[in-house]
Amino acid sequence: PSGPPKRFPVAAVDAILKDVLGSYLREQPYEPARCRDMAKDIAEVIQARVKDLMVPRYKIVVVTHIGQLNEQSMQIGSQCLWDPASDTFSSYVFRNTSLFALANVYAVYFE
Repeated sequence: PSGPPKRFPVAAVDAILKDVLGSYLREQPYEPARCRDMAKDIAEVIQARVKDLMVPRYKIVVVTHIGQLNEQSMQIGSQCLWDPASDTFSSYVFRNTSLFALANVYAVYFE
């Protein structure tokens, strides 16, 4: 297998994650129902903006989590079976005074 003609632009995707999470959530208080809807909306916006980068032959998976910032901690793990030569991911964590948000973008190359 030859691999992708164009590497997936992780730095550009990192910038998209930072921009989208910051613009949607900067002043947002934690409200469970609203944050559930926002997690879905944010994932859709991120996916659209990553697709706009027009990187051929990559399947894009976007996963977002929004939670309340209290004294608790939370660990989120993920595991994928992929080819480290061509597949990659981007991840960003946002926090304000009442919530945290994690967005992961997985880019999986199709031969």
